[in-house]
Amino acid sequence: MWNPMRAWLSAMARRLRKDSGMTTSEYAMGTIAACAFAAVLYKVVTSGTVSGALEAVIGKALNAQF
Repeated sequence: MWNPMRAWLSAMARRLRKDSGMTTSEYAMGTIAACAFAAVLYKVVTSGTVSGALEAVIGKALNAQF
């Protein structure tokens, strides 16, 4: 005899068992991408143009007349 409640519970159990997370290789690729982005960002921030602009902004803020 077919029981609708048992069928519904079985379907819910199958959905809960699905592996929808990242695998180890996906974590590794995400970590590599994050490190590469951090390296590029570091190079941009420490470049002469950006460094000079940041120093100018900070200098203006520290020398502001109150």
